[in-house]
Amino acid sequence: MGRLFGTDGVRGLANVDLTAELALDLSVAAAHVLGEAGAFEGHRPRAVVGRDPRASGEFLEAAVVAGLASAGVDVVRLGVLPTPAVAYLTGSTGADLGVMLSASHNPMPDNGIKFLARGGIKLDDVIEDAIEARMNEEWQRPTGADVGRVTDDGQGFETYVSHLVRSAPNRFDGLKVVIDCANGAASQTAPEALRRLGAEVVTVAAAPDGLNINLNCGSTHIEGLQREVIGHRADVGIALDGDADRCLAVDANGELVDGDQILAVLALAMRDSGRLSNDTVVATVMSNLGFVQAMVRERIAVEQTKVGDRYVLEAMKAGGHKLGGEQSGHVILSDHATTGDGTLTAVMLLARVAQTGKTLADLAGAMTRLPQVLVNVKDVDKNRAGTDAAVQSAVADATSRLGDSGRVLLRPSGTEPLVRVMVEAESSDTAHEIAHSLADVVATSLKL
Repeated sequence: MGRLFGTDGVRGLANVDLTAELALDLSVAAAHVLGEAGAFEGHRPRAVVGRDPRASGEFLEAAVVAGLASAGVDVVRLGVLPTPAVAYLTGSTGADLGVMLSASHNPMPDNGIKFLARGGIKLDDVIEDAIEARMNEEWQRPTGADVGRVTDDGQGFETYVSHLVRSAPNRFDGLKVVIDCANGAASQTAPEALRRLGAEVVTVAAAPDGLNINLNCGSTHIEGLQREVIGHRADVGIALDGDADRCLAVDANGELVDGDQILAVLALAMRDSGRLSNDTVVATVMSNLGFVQAMVRERIAVEQTKVGDRYVLEAMKAGGHKLGGEQSGHVILSDHATTGDGTLTAVMLLARVAQTGKTLADLAGAMTRLPQVLVNVKDVDKNRAGTDAAVQSAVADATSRLGDSGRVLLRPSGTEPLVRVMVEAESSDTAHEIAHSLADVVATSLKL
C-alpha cells in the first residue's frame, strides 16, 4: 500500500476509500502525534473542524470529531466554510489543530481530510508520516473530565468575511461581478465579502444541496460563467472551486483569465504599491512562458518550483516572498493567508480593477499567454525520462528549434507510469507538432 497522505491530505471515494473508521483513526493518531511533539503542552488541546457541503462530509465530520474528542481534544465545529477560512480561523483563534473535510475540485462522491498545524499551516511530511504510522495502535483512553468537549462556533462566518474585507486595499463600488461558487463551501462567504466591498454581485451555482458541488460549475467548468458574464454585461466573472482555495476569472468579453494572468496582475499591483517583497513572485515550472517573459519585462524576478501549492509556499517562506501561485488559480498572498484563498484572490484582483479604472482584459494583457500543449504518454518507464539518450537528444533538438520563443518540459508523474510532455511555442501549430513528436520518442524509447 502506498503512502496514505497525498500532496493535499488524504483523499478518496467517500465511504469506500475514505471511510468513517479511517477518519476516526486518523484523528486519534493526529492527536497523539501532535501531543507527543509538544503542540498541546501546558494546556488543554483544542481543534477546529470545518467542511465543504458534500453529503459525505456530514458523517466524516462526526467521525473526525469523535476521534479527536475521544483522544482528549476539545473540538469546535465550524460547519460549512472554505478551506482558507478554516486555515485562517485555526490561526486567529489560537487552535492547536485545524481539520478540513473536502476534496476541493474533485467530483461530489470524493472527499478528503486535511490537517492543519497551529497557525493554520499544512503539516510537514514528517508529521503526516508519523500519523500514518500510529494508526490503529493500542492507547490509553482518557475518561471522565479528560475526554474532549464538543461545541459549535457561530462566529466563524463573520470572522472570516470581516478578515477578507479588511484585507482589501480599496473598495469596488461601481463594479458588476458574477461569481460562480461551484455550489461549494464559499457559496455564502464569497458573495457577502464582495457585496460589503461595494460590488454589485450576481451569484451562480451558490445553492449547495450536498450533491451538486462542482457539478458542471466552478473553476473546472468555466464555460457557464463565461455565458453569464456576457449575459449580465458584467465587468468581471469569478470562478471558485468546491472548497474555494482557487480562483479563475473571466473578463467582460467572456475570455478566461487564468492563474498565471491573475498572478501577473497582482504582482504588478503589489510592486507598484511597494508590497512585493524582493520584487519576486513564486510560480511553478508549469507557469506559462508568457508569464515569465512579462515579469522579466517588468523587472520582477520569478522563482519557479515543482508543481503543487505546498512547494510554492515552501519557496515563499524560504525566500521571504509575499506572492506565489499556480496556473490553476491557487494564489497565496502571505500577508493575509497561510494557504491559497480563492475569495481573497478575487478581492485583490477586483481591487486592482477598481483602483486603476482599467478593464480586466487590459490588466490581463500585461502578459501574452503562449500556446501550451500537454501530452500524457502512458505506460512508460518514467524513471528514465531524464537520462535516456534518445529522449534527451529529442528534447535538445526541440529546445534549439524553439529558442527564446518557447520551451519544452518533461514531467514524470508522481503516481503513475506516465510522462507529461509540455511544449510552449509562439504558434499553436508549432507547439502541437513538437509536443506530439516528442511524445512519440518518449513512447518508443521508454516503453515498458
